[in-house]
Amino acid sequence: MIYETMPNGQQIPALGFGTWQMGGASSADRSQDNALIAAMRQFIDMGYTHIDTAEGYGATHTEELVGQAIKGYDRNDLFITTKVSPEHLRYDDVLRSCAGSLRRLGVDYVDLYLIHWPNDAISLDDTFRALNQLVREGKIKHIGVSNFNVPLMEQSVRLSETPILTNQVRYNLLHREPVNNGVLAYCQEHDILLTAYSPLKDGVMRHPQVVEIAASRRISRPGGLRWLMDQPRDHHPQNERCGPCAGQLRLAHPRTERRRHSQARRDWVAAARTRNTRREERKWDCCKRRSRLLLARAQALAKALPAPLRAKAPR
Repeated sequence: MIYETMPNGQQIPALGFGTWQMGGASSADRSQDNALIAAMRQFIDMGYTHIDTAEGYGATHTEELVGQAIKGYDRNDLFITTKVSPEHLRYDDVLRSCAGSLRRLGVDYVDLYLIHWPNDAISLDDTFRALNQLVREGKIKHIGVSNFNVPLMEQSVRLSETPILTNQVRYNLLHREPVNNGVLAYCQEHDILLTAYSPLKDGVMRHPQVVEIAASRRISRPGGLRWLMDQPRDHHPQNERCGPCAGQLRLAHPRTERRRHSQARRDWVAAARTRNTRREERKWDCCKRRSRLLLARAQALAKALPAPLRAKAPR
């Protein structure tokens, strides 16, 4: 897992999983609760310990599902993000919303608390008065925003007593508004993480260049995630990406994947020897299953290749 370092030195997983529409969208859907809880636990076992949710997801039900899913895990191993809805940005409403989120999640604090969307009808002064109080009380570790433009970010930086950790915005290979409106540059200049949501939406996986690169290397298409995580933390105009190209899409060959998982195995075994935790053992089991799956796929591909090429196929 790749990590980003926060201002206080703590590390946050650069890749997490979002829970939008897990348990409903604008209203609660309880028809698949058991399956969703099991899926979330599987994600955690695979190493996705950065969990992103919101009180607005499933009309608060998604937070309840996350709370059920994380039971039994070491809280220190998890990074939990949730969000306060735009209609709850007044001082008292922020405090009530945070208390409700903590209760549904079953935790004493959240690592990151975001303003989900700005609300022009409510002063940010009122909102940040509550957020700063929650930080002082230890109920939230870090403050962030979502869907904020540069003027709103400037105001947030001024009002927050602690550094703004992130601005979560829609950003991917095809949706470049954070570049065009200056949000990405502002974050880079002020050491604020930019979190991209919907990284594979907007037709990214069907984009002709992504499809062409994937086909030429006989692999799946996760390159949009790699491209996002490679964005520089500091701002240099020459580093601005203007379009997808092969050099910016690091797509993994099965042999590379096998080497990566072999290294992960060694790392996890070393950690297990010193910590002897069930979590490390679960991660190693997942690694073995993943490695076996990749090997089976590579061998199947080798059998399908013409005879002159089989010698070059991974074994």
